[in-house]
Amino acid sequence: MTKIVIVGGVAGGASAAARARRLSEDAEIIMFERGPFVSFANCGLPYHIGGDIKDRSKLLLQTPESFLARFNVDVRVMNEVKSINRADKTVTIKNLLDGSEYQESYDFLLLSPGAAPFVPAIPGIDNPLTHSLRNIPDMDRIIQTIQMNKPEHATVIGGGFIGLEMMEAFHQLGIKTTLIEMADQVMTPVDKEMAGFAHAEIKQRGIDLRLGAALESVEYIPSTQVADTSAGESSEHQHLQGKLALSLNNGDTLETDLLIMSIGVRPETKLAQEAGLQLGELGGIYTNDSMQTSDPSIYAVGDAIEDKDFVTGKAGFVPLAGPANRQGRMAADNMLGRSETYQGTQGTSIVKIFDLAVASVGKNEKVLKREGINYEKVYVHTASHAGYYPGAEIVSLKLLFSPETGKILGAQAAGKDGVDKRIDVLAVAQRAGMTVEQLQHLELTYAPPYGSAKDVINQAAFVANNILKGDATPIHFDEIDNLNDDQVLLDVRNPGELESVGFIEGAINIPVDQLRGRMDELPKDKEIVIYCQVGLRGNVAYRQLINNGFKARNLIGGYRTYKFAKA
Repeated sequence: MTKIVIVGGVAGGASAAARARRLSEDAEIIMFERGPFVSFANCGLPYHIGGDIKDRSKLLLQTPESFLARFNVDVRVMNEVKSINRADKTVTIKNLLDGSEYQESYDFLLLSPGAAPFVPAIPGIDNPLTHSLRNIPDMDRIIQTIQMNKPEHATVIGGGFIGLEMMEAFHQLGIKTTLIEMADQVMTPVDKEMAGFAHAEIKQRGIDLRLGAALESVEYIPSTQVADTSAGESSEHQHLQGKLALSLNNGDTLETDLLIMSIGVRPETKLAQEAGLQLGELGGIYTNDSMQTSDPSIYAVGDAIEDKDFVTGKAGFVPLAGPANRQGRMAADNMLGRSETYQGTQGTSIVKIFDLAVASVGKNEKVLKREGINYEKVYVHTASHAGYYPGAEIVSLKLLFSPETGKILGAQAAGKDGVDKRIDVLAVAQRAGMTVEQLQHLELTYAPPYGSAKDVINQAAFVANNILKGDATPIHFDEIDNLNDDQVLLDVRNPGELESVGFIEGAINIPVDQLRGRMDELPKDKEIVIYCQVGLRGNVAYRQLINNGFKARNLIGGYRTYKFAKA
């Protein structure tokens, strides 16, 4: 009989336990969790704080009792695994309720301890009004602080997934919110110009967004009003009353009633490290493609490990629930005699920012540059479904691909509708090794309420193939402000659009429908840099000029890309 011991009872650990039982009725399976809950939906925590998920119990996907009933897994919450003895194949566990310690043997050990919020040693950060969010007790503490102190202002440090979701939760609760991010953009999986759509949406909602700023120190100012204990106020309530004075590295200061630290997570590797297991170059637990650590009897999955990047093949650290669940299932297979291998992480992700969705898959431009990987990029801005059917929203899509092979390196999208669908299709295409040439031939569902006869993805593929075949010579938004004397900027939109949506200084305006009759107004000895609103009319103008002997380039993604890159 195989005995499997699992450390950590959330995504990877719970998936492994359930899968192991489905494969073997007689394996002995014990799952340890140092917190009070297993198999909870940690991605749902901000949505309960904000009130979208009303019922707290909906976040508890399984309990120790339900796990035992359905899967016959011995789940022990409030039990922390303190050490691993690899020679004896035992673990030492501390019961956090009574302080007692005991040992448990294993045939196979699975480490799924996750990653913990990283909170830097900022002076004054340890105070009753500062929280991070990882689990249900964290969530409960934040809700309790909100209920007791009724904050008028909250500050979120960090513009990643949790930070953005907490910003929205506070806004929904009517709490004025400041979001502070050290980088020059929120949501680092996407490039800055695509984050511009998020910046615009955040500012439009009245959020105080501060980019390029970091928290330097915190001062806790207890309330001078002493609570009247005769009115039934607890002493803890008196203790929590107060404000925080925040100092930023740019000299700014602000007062806030509640502070959320969400600047990122670090893999929990203490147990693995103390057991002498190999760590990867990024500091996560090393595993091979079978999810085995450097000890073949010990497997590791989820946010604590380094997994292979699908595009680069290098070690990566991508703390997402999808990979953790798949890895847990696979580790259980391999412990019970199968030979499954993990096929790499694409980092497919999406975040809701008020009415906007921002999503990405694969590598972004920043990483491709850093890794020295050659790439080309295209932008399209086209309707989520047929424009003449009510409710169509613009999907802004960036596609990164290899100019040599045409393979998809990454994609990013922003918009109010249909963003998840496009990035999911591109995630499948990338996983299947499709090229941008093949993307042209994708046959996606079309009816006016759902899509277009030429889908956003087909459109992006058409533009990419125009560049690969030499039918289009691109110029990008970041080159427009540095044109030289041998280049002329041509705006081919209608004059009314310039007034309503803005324009780039110094451009000649000839609407595309008048261009054939007015080409003599353009110099033939200079390069004509064309732009329109999204790049479509620019391409029509580009072909006309090229076919008439001009030198020209078209701004890919048009004025819309240029404008949001500066948002």
